[in-house]
Amino acid sequence: MYPNSNWPEFINKAVFEAENILQQQLPHLMEVSARNHEKVLRAFQEERVSAYHLQGTTGYGLGDSGRETLDRVASRILGTEAALVRGQFVSGTHAIAAALFGVLRPGDEMISVSGTPYDTLEEVIGLRGEGQGSLRDFGVGYQEISLDFQGNIQFELLKEVITDKTKLLTVQRSRGYAWRNSLTIAQLKELVDFVKTHFPKLVIFVDNCYGELVESLEPGDIGADLMAGSLIKNLGGSIAPTGGYVAGRSDLVDLASQRLTAPGVGGHMGATLEWQRLFYQGLFFSPLTVAEALKGAVFSAAFWRALGFEVNPEPELPRTDLIQAVKLGSREKMIAFCQGLQKGSPLDSHIRPVPSGMPGYEDEIIMAGGTFIQGSTSEFSADGPLREPYIAYQQGGISHTYIQMGNILAALNLWQQGLLT
Repeated sequence: MYPNSNWPEFINKAVFEAENILQQQLPHLMEVSARNHEKVLRAFQEERVSAYHLQGTTGYGLGDSGRETLDRVASRILGTEAALVRGQFVSGTHAIAAALFGVLRPGDEMISVSGTPYDTLEEVIGLRGEGQGSLRDFGVGYQEISLDFQGNIQFELLKEVITDKTKLLTVQRSRGYAWRNSLTIAQLKELVDFVKTHFPKLVIFVDNCYGELVESLEPGDIGADLMAGSLIKNLGGSIAPTGGYVAGRSDLVDLASQRLTAPGVGGHMGATLEWQRLFYQGLFFSPLTVAEALKGAVFSAAFWRALGFEVNPEPELPRTDLIQAVKLGSREKMIAFCQGLQKGSPLDSHIRPVPSGMPGYEDEIIMAGGTFIQGSTSEFSADGPLREPYIAYQQGGISHTYIQMGNILAALNLWQQGLLT
């Protein structure tokens, strides 16, 4: 992005500084991307993916070799025994819910080791809402422990809260809507090693949303028992039109499949319609789109820091997910930020996002991003709850140039409204 005489000098200066920092981070980002692209290519080759696997099925979807092969390709990429990749999952939250309801039974207890989970899971667990069929409604207990001040899992505290009823530990890899670090694969390995040593019967579940293919290893590679995520985030490569996945131990994935469909049916049915090619193609492209999103996230962090805002993570820090948080500090600035970023979208650039309620969220939410696939955070979006301290969370991005343009337009919108000087 070249200096523009129509921009204030401080924005031109911030762009220049951000691009310099991005250039310093590029060698590592591209090395990880190359490793992951090779891994994905090898998984396709080892499962002998052919043109006939790209054809979808209708009705019950019995004998769908394309669906079964895609499951095996995904399990190779994620380092697990099995995977369930389905368009019938309506979101990452749905995939996570199927996994939790599949494994847990009345009288069991789950513990979140990374603090309060993402907003949409609160009603799944039963922290909000009553009588909706949450885990709590079905007699599943819940506890949580926060991360410490350095963003690490508190193992000694975890020892104290585990009881005979504890069956599953859940950990959210991404920051979600929280001002904290996202958990690295190294930190997740510490958890896995600790649990396998001291509590080997416990199931370790990872909410892997936004984390796939950001590092060269996945939670399955380091021994996590079960994970779930969305296909309109990382693994869909901005091409998958819907869907999600559950991956992990074969017995646990099978339990999740019984909740997705029906007991006895499991993963043996489910038409793949016309989206089968899009799932394969999106999965193959995903290391490339993830790399572009990471380039954009580094630029965004450096750009907004240069403009005087707090960012998390800092641009020089290692990445383990696609989310970049910018602390804006006021309702007016957050709205102006999202409205400016929207102006850089390929679709609906003329639309002005406004705060509104959304199913699954307690606070008003504002969302920016004109995406070809509704809500596809792999394409590029920014959103967040309208609550103190007013943090916007950017996710994804088809190209880092697209992300740069969106952030510059967001800054210009703040400046034009007298909110940035």
